[in-house]
Amino acid sequence: MISVVALASVCTAMAQETYENAKIATEDLNGTARYVGMGGAMDALGADISTIGTNPAGIGLFRRSVASVSFGMISQQDAVDFAGANKTRMSFDQAGFVYSNRWGRDTYVNFAFNYHKSRNFGYILSAQDRLFNASQNKLTFAKAKNGLLYDGTNNYDMPNFDKSYASCNQLDDLYARNQLIDYDEDMQRYVWYFDDASSYVLDRNHKGYIGEYDFNLSGNAGDRFYWGFTIGYHKVHYKHYGEYAENLVDGGNILVSDDRQISGEGFDIKAGIIVRPIEESAFRIGLSVATPTMYDLTTSNTTTLNINGLFDYNVNVSCGENLDYKLYTPWKFGVSLGHTIGQSIALGAGYEYADYGSLDSRYNTGKGYYDWYYGTYHENSESDEVMNRHTEQTLKGVSTFKVGAEFKPVPELAVRLGYNYVSPMYQKDGFKDGTLQSDGSYFSSATDYTNWDATNRITCGLGYQIGNLNLSVAYQYSATKGEFSPFMSYYDNDYAEWDNICSPVKVENKRHQLLFSIGYSF
Repeated sequence: MISVVALASVCTAMAQETYENAKIATEDLNGTARYVGMGGAMDALGADISTIGTNPAGIGLFRRSVASVSFGMISQQDAVDFAGANKTRMSFDQAGFVYSNRWGRDTYVNFAFNYHKSRNFGYILSAQDRLFNASQNKLTFAKAKNGLLYDGTNNYDMPNFDKSYASCNQLDDLYARNQLIDYDEDMQRYVWYFDDASSYVLDRNHKGYIGEYDFNLSGNAGDRFYWGFTIGYHKVHYKHYGEYAENLVDGGNILVSDDRQISGEGFDIKAGIIVRPIEESAFRIGLSVATPTMYDLTTSNTTTLNINGLFDYNVNVSCGENLDYKLYTPWKFGVSLGHTIGQSIALGAGYEYADYGSLDSRYNTGKGYYDWYYGTYHENSESDEVMNRHTEQTLKGVSTFKVGAEFKPVPELAVRLGYNYVSPMYQKDGFKDGTLQSDGSYFSSATDYTNWDATNRITCGLGYQIGNLNLSVAYQYSATKGEFSPFMSYYDNDYAEWDNICSPVKVENKRHQLLFSIGYSF
């Protein structure tokens, strides 16, 4: 039997897989050049439009109306362009305005709208290593051997890929129907087999972004208490294309290409307060909370298997799927501190926590209701308990620390520095479990996964004021290390030669961002 994890019970769920969901649930440090230049540590300082999505009360500190746009470029260090994806690309990152309305001597009620790119998926992943008595198709063989690809009535018949019964994915389907099963003349029956590989190479480009559109109502009372609420609309545009190749020990090679896209939308609500506890001091404390972003998503893909030099003929087969599902991200909680010294120094610090182990993968039930007023159909959903248990075992709570400072040697010029740290999201022993009896596994078209470590971001920037016009530039260096595995490992308790073990290899994601902002006060 397989000795990996206890096999899950049968389930007919329809939700995505943990590692794909984690890409959608996380955010980058992005916004105005001032916000980025200070490492995002402005949740208690406020008076920057980017705080609309972190602590909405920060918009309440505006005393004048303002509009701003931000754009720039991002470059991935040490990457090689692959399949139409460039390591350096332009990006439009932010556009918004604040309308400030004075209600009294020290009382304001403000309205604001802001768009910003909360997640930039652009990344080129490359990994390669040797393999010893292991291969991707051997994983499919192990699942077939242990009854996870067929209905159990006949171990040698073509597997039954009924999603309500089998624990298989698209690659299992392609391998089992085109490589792993053959008729043995001596035994007079069909038999399963596999081919070990000597090495593998994977290249994948990730493209797209999540655009966040925030609508805010905020204000202050007596210049001591600031409050704010934000309703966020999130639009997902994600796609990737990858090629995974193995050189087989018995000769020949296998190439798996995977083309996937995810699109959809989500909503959340954010609220925050900022308090200046001492009337004579500019020191202030901020608190914020954000509800889960409730995503309604669609994923579609095409997976192609090429086998060359192994048979008397070449194999080139494809399959594809479409899936509608829902994803609810975790709650987020934040606390922040801010202080200004005269008109020349601003200091900020913040902490945010989100438990990504509570990420809720949900499948549509096929039941719902029709909204006659809006002309839309709303489908009910239920939690995918099988995948959610895997997520709880694979992901964990994430802490984000941010500090920043701004210094004005003269009133027109600002110099900014910041540091932003994000703790690891992935458990060190986490893996993409292809044996889960969930459509989150079935609709998966790749076996590889990466357990990323902590993210460190170092930022700096400059700002210059010309009358009502403000020009800012920021630079951000972001670095994350991870461990990549082409497929899950397993140990066979009966025959050691059927073990399928791969060692993880080190990968990195180092990015350079140059960001420009133009703001105008009125």
